[in-house]
Amino acid sequence: MKYAVKISYIGRNYSGWQVQPDAPSIQETIESALAKIAGSPVRITGAGRTDKGVNAWGQVASFSMDKDIAPEKLRLAVNFYLPEDIRVMRARYVPEDFSARYSALSREYKYFVYHGRVCPPVMNGFVWWRKGAAWDMDIARECCRMIQGRHNFRAFCRAGECPDDPFRTVDSLRIRTRGRLSIISVKAQSFLTNMVRIIVGNIDIAATGKKSLAWLEGLLTGSGRVESAMTVPAGGLWFWRVNYPPA
Repeated sequence: MKYAVKISYIGRNYSGWQVQPDAPSIQETIESALAKIAGSPVRITGAGRTDKGVNAWGQVASFSMDKDIAPEKLRLAVNFYLPEDIRVMRARYVPEDFSARYSALSREYKYFVYHGRVCPPVMNGFVWWRKGAAWDMDIARECCRMIQGRHNFRAFCRAGECPDDPFRTVDSLRIRTRGRLSIISVKAQSFLTNMVRIIVGNIDIAATGKKSLAWLEGLLTGSGRVESAMTVPAGGLWFWRVNYPPA
């Protein structure tokens, strides 16, 4: 039988989603739990990879098992074997041709920024505590408007890992505020390595007046990574949702 599961996890104790040779990963931990249920190795396909320290609210994975276990029972069983910082939130049967990765129409991430000299301890590791100058929110929103659409995102990719085709289409990019908390939401079919965290870094440097909007516009024409801003901390990034066809 083939299944899809929605997964939530805290990434601070893992090297990232993908299996690593000498470090714990989210994928390996889930596969180990499933193997105890199936009685044989189970390989899962994630909708997207997350880096070390990145969290997930709605990661999706698909896999096949020889056993036919009702989805709700499977959810309970796999959570029994998982550590408390990883949880399967939902499980369901899917067609054999379904792939959590290749069937996805788009992926959504959220990045949380807390502005101020004091950050509530419960937010540690789940937001970027931005201690410095406050953002000009009008400029931050203009940055979002400029980054939306199809651009050359070479300056928004980890150095040395940019593909031959650095063009990507950002379907939507918006920012909301809740008191001192800024929530940046971005949706696209696919992303470059570190792309969301570098987007936030570039918004930050423009919204604090250190760089101009003209500078940001220039980055979107194919500038190199060295001309871009910092990659913001991993803990503020959440893999939020994966969108699939209604069927």
